[in-house]
Amino acid sequence: MKKLSARRRHPLAAVVVLLLALAATGGLYAAFAPASKAQADDTAQSLAIDEGKKLYSVGCASCHGAGGQGSSDGPSLVGVGSAAVDFQVGTGRMPAQQPGAQVPKKKVIYSQAEIDQLAAYVASLGAGPIVPTEDQVNPDGADIAKGGDLFRTNCAQCHNFTGEGGALTKGKYAPSLEGVDPKHIYEAMQTGPQSMPSFPDSTMPEQQKRDIIAYVKTVNSAESETPGGLKLGGLGPVSEGLFAWIFGLGALVAVAVWVAAHTAKAKKS
Repeated sequence: MKKLSARRRHPLAAVVVLLLALAATGGLYAAFAPASKAQADDTAQSLAIDEGKKLYSVGCASCHGAGGQGSSDGPSLVGVGSAAVDFQVGTGRMPAQQPGAQVPKKKVIYSQAEIDQLAAYVASLGAGPIVPTEDQVNPDGADIAKGGDLFRTNCAQCHNFTGEGGALTKGKYAPSLEGVDPKHIYEAMQTGPQSMPSFPDSTMPEQQKRDIIAYVKTVNSAESETPGGLKLGGLGPVSEGLFAWIFGLGALVAVAVWVAAHTAKAKKS
């Protein structure tokens, strides 16, 4: 008893008791606590991949192969990432109706939940660009002027300087960006669909993508101002030159005819 009392009076006795109590509490919590959030997320992701695989087998495997390895009718999907799936399926381009020079945008046939499941399955085949968050695509506070410079440097050659789109070679075309969801613009820059080059974050950082999105949304908004007057569809010098030839030269011809007619009358009189 004297030895036990001496141990209780030891300076480290309280520390030892506290450590034992903490260890016991941690053990009980680990044994009886519910599954952690990480485990729940892993389970939800596994379910999404399983459901996505079912959707893929029905709507995609005939062209892209049973395991996404690709075929003569469709490219490999290994490594394209969830962003490519969200863009292609979310804009209705996939599944494609028929082969051609370019797959056009059309009505979306999958719900967003199903698109997310397809994206999860394809992402499981190999690492690739992921679907951006709302903060990444939000144009609020972005530099519109800088976005315009970036757009004219990297995008205007195909999409026109206001994003109205334009023709390319061999039946291909750059689609109009008017009314396109900012998320899909971001994903297109990430993944480079069809004839478009890709602009990963290593080439074009996230902030620059947001600047471009802000510029595109501004010049295509219904409230956007056109300080130069009528924007003529925003098609640039082609439409402006056509306007000048048709209306400008037409007006000059009309004036010339009027002057000639009145000169002839004056000579007769």
